[in-house]
Amino acid sequence: MYSFLYILLVVVQVVVAFYLLQPAILLALYAVLRGRRSHAHTPPVAGTSPRAFNFAAVITAHKDLTLVPPLIDSLLKQHYSRFRIYVVADACTEVNLPVNDPRIVVLQPEQPLNAKIRSIDYAINHFKEDHDVLIIFDADNLVHPDYLQVLNTYFNKGYRAVQTNMLAKNTDSLFARLDAAGNLFNNFTDRKMRMELGLSANIWGLGIAIETDLYKEIVYQHFLGGFDKKIQADIVKKIPLLAYAQEAIVYDEKVENGEALEKQRTRWINAYFKYFATGWDVLVTGIRRGRFNLVYFGINLLRPPLFLILGAAMGWMLLNLWLNPLLALYWLAAICLFAWSYFIIVAVMSKDKRIYGSLYYLPLFLLRQVKAILKIKAAGKTFLKTENNRVIYIEEVLNR
Repeated sequence: MYSFLYILLVVVQVVVAFYLLQPAILLALYAVLRGRRSHAHTPPVAGTSPRAFNFAAVITAHKDLTLVPPLIDSLLKQHYSRFRIYVVADACTEVNLPVNDPRIVVLQPEQPLNAKIRSIDYAINHFKEDHDVLIIFDADNLVHPDYLQVLNTYFNKGYRAVQTNMLAKNTDSLFARLDAAGNLFNNFTDRKMRMELGLSANIWGLGIAIETDLYKEIVYQHFLGGFDKKIQADIVKKIPLLAYAQEAIVYDEKVENGEALEKQRTRWINAYFKYFATGWDVLVTGIRRGRFNLVYFGINLLRPPLFLILGAAMGWMLLNLWLNPLLALYWLAAICLFAWSYFIIVAVMSKDKRIYGSLYYLPLFLLRQVKAILKIKAAGKTFLKTENNRVIYIEEVLNR
């Protein structure tokens, strides 16, 4: 019994240490690869001339269309013409938009859907034509003028699912900058470096472009939160590589205050536990098929939120002050290395000094996430929508 507990303690510590040191390892690999860009994982373009894929931009709006016009405006300003916009106005009483264009289709469900997954399915069932690829957007998003053009090049390379690069639309508050810093960190560890190493990238809940037929193969069992976790767990097993297009930029509104952060993270943490089993499924599938890509993807699906990893590391450090003081020093070194790598990665991914300067307030950000986990039961009972209200057009973001 004692030996079993000892082995269990060692295994748990190794797992936590791996997750804690992973950013530093990826940062070291980035330093090695810097200066040369590898495309060994990129499949050749089929044919001699590029195909113009037909895109469906699906915008899911819930109760309010205030932020939809700027997103539509940015889509209509694309340097690519073969697309149609579908706005799902779920539970919206006022559906008149100030923009009139034949490429815009406004859909108003007769009964409230109250779930992003249902809104996406509703849009697909009401497509006006056959679309090769669908792209999922939130109402508060904006896209760069080259967005669809870049995506078209990726699908011409043979990719069937592509996550685009999510950047901050607003960075004028402390929490918005901290939220943006977290996105930059995750973009580096879970997307940019994965693509450089020829591994599948994690997706966000927005800005994901998927072949329509591939998306239709996904079967949902839950409808409140975490739909992106279900999408990636299913898709990554069906295709060689879930790609990341850093050049295709989608802008997302960051949380403005602590209350909004708590609501958002409560929903995310609940989704992590709800879809925990999918991570094991991907991991086991990867081992069974002998595919490192799936194994690594599954390991990272099982990875807890960073604040829980950091908390666990601190817990092991304090416990080892009593059990093994030398090991406690190793844990302290690992925690310091994680903090250092976090700062460096954010600095590498952004030249905005305000975002980098906000990192000194990370303890406040972590405290809000601890408070969020205490409210996790609420996320399983209701749709915890993050309230966004910043009406910003693409020109303002680009000029900034």
